[in-house]
Amino acid sequence: MSALRRLALAAAAGLSLALPVQAESLADTLVAAYRHSALIEQNRAVLRAADEDVAIALSRLRPVVNWAASHTVQRPEGSPTLRNSSVSLTASLTLYDFGRSQLEIDGAKELVLATRQALVSIEQDVLLNATQAFFNVREATQQVSLQQNSVDVLGRERQAAQDRFDVGEITVTDVALADAQLAATQASLAAAQGQLEIAREAFVLATGRRPGALAAPPPLPQLPPSADEARAIAQRNHPAILQSQRQAAAAEIRVAAAAAERSPNLTANAGVGVTRSPNTLGDYSTRNSSQIGIELNQTLYSGGRLSATHRSAMAQRDQARSGLLQTSRQVALAVGEAWANIDVARAQIRAIDQQISAAQQAYDGVREEAQLGARTTLDVLDAEQSLLEARANRITAESNLQLAHYQLLAAMGLLTVENLNLGIPTYDPTQYYNAVRNAPSTSQQGESLDRVLRAIGRGN
Repeated sequence: MSALRRLALAAAAGLSLALPVQAESLADTLVAAYRHSALIEQNRAVLRAADEDVAIALSRLRPVVNWAASHTVQRPEGSPTLRNSSVSLTASLTLYDFGRSQLEIDGAKELVLATRQALVSIEQDVLLNATQAFFNVREATQQVSLQQNSVDVLGRERQAAQDRFDVGEITVTDVALADAQLAATQASLAAAQGQLEIAREAFVLATGRRPGALAAPPPLPQLPPSADEARAIAQRNHPAILQSQRQAAAAEIRVAAAAAERSPNLTANAGVGVTRSPNTLGDYSTRNSSQIGIELNQTLYSGGRLSATHRSAMAQRDQARSGLLQTSRQVALAVGEAWANIDVARAQIRAIDQQISAAQQAYDGVREEAQLGARTTLDVLDAEQSLLEARANRITAESNLQLAHYQLLAAMGLLTVENLNLGIPTYDPTQYYNAVRNAPSTSQQGESLDRVLRAIGRGN
């Protein structure tokens, strides 16, 4: 089994664990984001437009049939009114154009494949935004709970300080310090509650619905053995790189097509017509006509347009090649950043765990010493604040660690519905393409296209 497959299965196994019915899991959040994303729908429409470009290019190899009808009325001075009517039907067909039309078809196909990869990139962005929204809401909820608990503890500390003041054990200064710390923590609670509302609004944007109770996140996805292996997976699999490769291929084809514009073009044409007009005797006569022929033409001079078009195509090819290199470097950077963020978050959690343990011991000791008169109220409040900050930092570091794992999946090109095995139908980009690639207008192919459009309208 390939490393890519193992990573995808590991991530899927983590997301598919059974969770409480009342709580919304990370998998539920990702499914909602995929189903309700307007951005994904927008880019599906972009892909369907690219599919139609293949049909447009293919139509250039097919006959073009036109009809025309005219009726004119003339009234010469001193003569009766003359009426002329005509109807004509013409057809033309490109017989040979030295591969220009086929190159256009091939180029359009490459752009379809590039646009499909762009859709995958959008899917990854949507799922990553939903993942971040999920962890942000969970973190904000935990911070509110932590601050609320601190307010409760400080409320009891403040009451204890008041009781000790009433019996003369401490001064009014100690009570004022407790009041100040309680007010500061209440302000922090209000800020945490505001941050939670902001996180919930971001969740609505990412998923199309407000969050309820969120379940604990699944086990962390399995990582590749090394950062270099992660980069190798990304270079093979990331949709942005695959998109750039297709765009570079399309640019190469455009260079060949621009060169082929200098070649001759052989076309066949045919037509029939009927004309009704007055004759010399004043009566109307009807004349039928028909014609058929072939034509060979070539542009000899275009004021430099053909040469400029060719040079422009070569410049765009160079641009696409450089874009592929730049995209590859950006993907490698994203993998490296995500890998580093994982290492940093893990180190932070280990250090914070030690900090929490020490801060808890210090807080417990200071409280006992304060009850014996060896410590002041300020010492107790400072110890409690240090413990609170350590716990808050632990929540943030844990959220960062979870998010960094999914950022790494996205950087490797694995954060998709298919790879995560979310168990829902996914959009099939070949369905619409297969319905339109032969440029249907009516008939059975057209009816098949209508069925595809109706299915897309219902959604997945």
